[in-house]
Amino acid sequence: MAPWSISQCAGKSDMIIEPASEELLDVVDENDRVVGVKTRGEIHAQGLMHRAAHILVFNAGGELFIQKRSMSKDNDPGLWDSSAAGHVDSGEDYHRCAIRELEEELGIRVTAPLEQLFRLAASPVTDMEHCIVYRCISEGPFELQAEEIDGGAWISGNEMDRRVSENDPTMTRVLQFIWNKYRQNY
Repeated sequence: MAPWSISQCAGKSDMIIEPASEELLDVVDENDRVVGVKTRGEIHAQGLMHRAAHILVFNAGGELFIQKRSMSKDNDPGLWDSSAAGHVDSGEDYHRCAIRELEEELGIRVTAPLEQLFRLAASPVTDMEHCIVYRCISEGPFELQAEEIDGGAWISGNEMDRRVSENDPTMTRVLQFIWNKYRQNY
C-alpha cells in the first residue's frame, strides 16, 4: 500500500465545521422514507435509521483508496474505512452528499455524475444507515481532512479480498460488508 498521511497532504483549515453531534439529519423508516429530523447525536443515541453515502475511489490501475479514520472519531477510531463517506444532511440527497464528502474529505472536485453501484438497507452493520455506494476514479493526490482522516493508502483488490476474508480487525465492518457486496456484483 502506498500510504498518505496528514503531514503529506494539505488540510482545509478555512472550513467551518459544525460539531458532528449537532448536525441535522433526516430520520427514515425501513423503506428509507423521511419520518422526522433530529440531531446526529440524538439519532445515534436512540439507534434510529438515517442515511449515508459511501464512495469507493479507484485509480486507473484498479487499486482502491482507503482512509484511516481519525482517532478522534466517536465510531471506529483508527480503523480503515471507505475512501470517503458521510451522513446525508437533512433535505440533501445521496448523490449531493457523496459529492460533498469527496470534496470535504479528499479534496476531489467532482465534475461529472458519480457512478451509483448499489444500495444497502439499514442494519446494525451499517450503524442503522441506509446507504448508497458510489464509484469514483481519481489518481490523487488528495487533500485529507485532518478532522476526519489520519491517513490513507492505495490497496489492490486481491489484498482487500485477503484482508476481508480474514475479517481484518483494522477495517470497519461496513467497509468489509461493502467490499463483499462490491465483489459479488463487479
